[in-house]
Amino acid sequence: MHCIIPFFTYLCVRNAEMAIDNTESQMRKGLLELCILGIIQRQQEAYPSDILEQLKGSKLVVLEGTLYPLLTRLKNGGFLSYRWEESLSGPPRKYYCLTGEGVKFYEQLRTTWDELSNAVNNLTVSL
Repeated sequence: MHCIIPFFTYLCVRNAEMAIDNTESQMRKGLLELCILGIIQRQQEAYPSDILEQLKGSKLVVLEGTLYPLLTRLKNGGFLSYRWEESLSGPPRKYYCLTGEGVKFYEQLRTTWDELSNAVNNLTVSL
């Protein structure tokens, strides 16, 4: 009988850890599109491995298997275009840039983020 309480405590702690991991993951995924578009906007164009490095440098670690489908979805949505450039050290490289619609979409996402960030800070930061 005495083992039930420590086991229950372990389950509660474990469930809390899993819940925070899941919540953090969902928050990051929700902002990933904005961050990727921001990187491309700032650089004018970007190669996917450069995007991954910048995300990693900002502690938003993203796998290639996540990035490429997102880039394809943004391209198919008319927000990105790309150009091929020959590489001396391997296959040609695909460089992405924002279209006119992509710039508008990015600006709308930035505005939404600014409003949301301010609202969350107002509700959660103590005086």
